[in-house]
Parts: sequence; C-alpha cells; structure tokens
Amino acid sequence: MGKRKGFTLIELLVVIAIIALLMSILMPALQRVRKQARKVTCMANLKQWGIFWKMYCDDNNGYWLSGNGGGSGRWWFEPMLNIFGIDEKMRLCPQAKKPVGAGVNQGIGYWSEWAWQTGNWIGSYGPNGWMCNPRPGVTSVWGRSPASDHWRTPYVTNASEVPLFTDGWWVDYWPRHTDRPPDTPRGPPDTPNNNEMNRVCVDRHNGALGVLFCDFSVRTVGLKELWTLKWHKSFNTRGPYARAGGMQQGDWPQWMRHYREY
Repeated sequence: MGKRKGFTLIELLVVIAIIALLMSILMPALQRVRKQARKVTCMANLKQWGIFWKMYCDDNNGYWLSGNGGGSGRWWFEPMLNIFGIDEKMRLCPQAKKPVGAGVNQGIGYWSEWAWQTGNWIGSYGPNGWMCNPRPGVTSVWGRSPASDHWRTPYVTNASEVPLFTDGWWVDYWPRHTDRPPDTPRGPPDTPNNNEMNRVCVDRHNGALGVLFCDFSVRTVGLKELWTLKWHKSFNTRGPYARAGGMQQGDWPQWMRHYREY
C-alpha cells in the first residue's frame, strides 16, 4: 500500500513561524509607507487651499475675510463656499479621524488626531486668525486679538514665515508667543482664548504638521518650530518657548522632548 504524503505538525508550525516573522518585519514598513502617503496627501490638500485663498484674496482687493467674523466656527469657510465647495476630503488631513463632537464648545472635537466639527461640517485644517481684516473702527477682534496685530492680507513682507492655514484640531486659532505648550498630545477639551497655540500644536505627522504660508508655499513644520513663526505682527519669534529665547530640550512637555529641534 502506498503511503499518504502530507505536512507534519512541526513543518506547519515552522511555516507559520516564518510567516509571522515576515509579517513582523513588513508591517512597520507598511505603516511608515501609509503614513508617508497620508502626509503627501495632506500637503497636496494644503497646496490646493493655497489656490483657494489666493482666489478669494484676489477677488477682495488682496484682503482676507474683511470684518471680524460671524461669531461661530463657520465664520471663515462659509464665505468661501463658492470657491472650494463642500468636498469633505479637502477639509480633512488623511491622518485625522472623525471628531469627538460631544459636550465641547460648538461641538468641536478636541483630540490631537481628531477633526473639529461645527454643525454638519467637519475638518482638520484651520486658519491663522491674525490674517483676517477687521472692520474700520474695530480695535479688538472678539475681545481677544488687537486689530493692530492683524496682517489683514497674505501679501506681506517675509510671507514665507507667516502661517496662513494649517493642520489643527480646532476650527481657528490666534497663537501668541507666550502660549505654553500643551501638557499632553491630546490637548484640553477646550482652550481659553489666551493659550491658542494648543489649538494648532497637533502631532499629525510624527512631531510635525502641515502649514500653508502667506507666499502660498507648503511645508511640514516641527511642533517646536511653531513658536518661531511670525503668527502676527508683534509675535516675538525669540520668545520664552523658542530656543533663541532660552528654551531647553528638557523644558518641553515629556511627550514633545524626543522630537527634533528646528
């Protein structure tokens, strides 16, 4: 009688072990590739937003969002609907997740990898609020930002260092050089109006985030570099949280210390 041929239990276990070993080697590489692809898509989204902002400003005598907003999280994108439409993908970094959206200000989500939500709108990008053009006679926008510090237009000197539109977990932000870094990567459920760098200090791309600048260029910016950008006219780029202002590696919150210096 002929003998039946087949795999022994040991042979099957060896094959399974080899497959598991190969998967353990390949999975981290695949994850890195996926994250890199999401980062490229995010940069492409921001580049497209640069076109939207330029179109809007060119149609409004070079100014960005005249007035001081409508008092809701929709104040900046509703006036631009006829330009960018309602494509949700354009409002979301692929690395961002769905918003929390429950029990927080304006229904806006607040985790670092999550998106914001206001009404039926969700997104993960937001504007530098210091760019808007306050109405004549307005001295303070919503009682928190001196009108004299507003850029009002992207056509400014050293535009490559002035953020226009960035990754973020809030619908807008007015950063100041005295804003302290967030204690955790998730940030608080709501931020007071005197610490709004927390709204943009979001760990989307391994210690960095995407930024569209006023010259309409796009690049990734390290989280620690945020305090060296010229967010408004009197923003001190050598302030207490800049290395030029004396900030040391050990002074950063624990979760930020291992990220690269700028």
